[in-house]
Amino acid sequence: MSDPLSSLPSRSGKLILLSPLTPPSLSRAWLTAPHPTLPIVATCSSDKSVRIYSLTSFTLLSTISGGHKRSVRSCAWKPGIKGESVLATASFDASVGVWKRWDSEDLIPRPERELDFADRGDIDNADEDEEWRFALVLDGHDSEVKSVDWSAGGNFLATCSRDKSVWIWEEVGEDDFETIAVLQEHTADVKCVAWHPEEEMLASGSYDDEVRLWREEVDDWGCVAVLRGHESTVWAVAWEGIKAKVGGNEIDGQTRIEGRQEWAKRRESSGPRLVSCSDDQSVRVWRRRPREKGPAQNPLSIIRTGSSEEEWVEEAKLPSTHERAIYAVAWSHRTGRIVSTGGDGKIIVYEERWKSETEETGVEGIGNIAINGNSNEDHPTMTEENVGKTNNDSDKATEWMVIAEIEGAHGVFEINHVCWAPRADRGKSRDDEEVILSTGDDGVVKVWILDV
Repeated sequence: MSDPLSSLPSRSGKLILLSPLTPPSLSRAWLTAPHPTLPIVATCSSDKSVRIYSLTSFTLLSTISGGHKRSVRSCAWKPGIKGESVLATASFDASVGVWKRWDSEDLIPRPERELDFADRGDIDNADEDEEWRFALVLDGHDSEVKSVDWSAGGNFLATCSRDKSVWIWEEVGEDDFETIAVLQEHTADVKCVAWHPEEEMLASGSYDDEVRLWREEVDDWGCVAVLRGHESTVWAVAWEGIKAKVGGNEIDGQTRIEGRQEWAKRRESSGPRLVSCSDDQSVRVWRRRPREKGPAQNPLSIIRTGSSEEEWVEEAKLPSTHERAIYAVAWSHRTGRIVSTGGDGKIIVYEERWKSETEETGVEGIGNIAINGNSNEDHPTMTEENVGKTNNDSDKATEWMVIAEIEGAHGVFEINHVCWAPRADRGKSRDDEEVILSTGDDGVVKVWILDV
């Protein structure tokens, strides 16, 4: 008898359960992170461990335990390295661990093994061609560490905590990290951090209902924008890919219509957008307003003119479909689709599509505006003072639509995380095919395919 949840009809498409990852954790699973190049994932759990699964066979390869004394809440793979896999783990014990493993030619599949480095001591007896090794621990946070993420270049590591702070660490040598910034402008528990896909800019979301953007200013890191609009805790943020996608495809060749050309130019000058999700049951997309060029700077002058603050606007609020808090959101860099999940057990997939020609010439309402980190009203009204500044900026050539939805994806359990990953099993028909991974309170990670 087939699983009744394996293929439920949903909007114009459907989510089909490909396989769970087995065996599951016996306790709550928090998050699953796909490896940047290999067909494996890391799943962190409340049992203090991280499980490494194969996306080829959907089986457990190894269990990493002993490095943390409490629940492992988040993990992230270091990008841009060859021959070695590096995994950072964030724990409720207020520490961050860094694990390493030499990549072998025949990495998977392998029988499951458990590695226990509880004493963080001698690992000389480990087979470095096969085993994970605990490289170092980063201490500094005063409370639970909620999220961890590597910068696109792999030289910076960001962490955030219940202690209301965001830390930025720089790798200065082999197994040697320095704290280069402790950012304390959030007024409550910081839930998530995510690095820009090509710039050294960091986004963070908090229990204070705000998203903050950080970048280095001269010799120090500082907040360059505050995105206000959510009415409750911001649980997760995610960046769009470097190349924008509309209708699941790159926008090149789709912009003959004037409204689309303007949208494409604006997207190119603004750079990747940011999506956030919240306890207020909303998913919002934010866009940077390109800064007008100021007067030329004398290269010999030591005085720097202008402000480092950036201007971001709420470009879109995705269709309201969730009925409880939204815990996770992910933006596919291959198709431009967004997937969200949360406390209601739903998985929802959204797609950005071009509006019709007649709609593209019309004017949509004004989105929430966060200018230099401030907003006087949640929904500014059209006045003579702001009509010239915001009207053209608010013309939308695209709209977001729900293309697939499934309820009860993990039965009665809440879903804590969702992400995209390249498909790697024998059933894939294209090299660019993706799967969706959902991670739940039931300890299970499920692999879904999107049929549209």
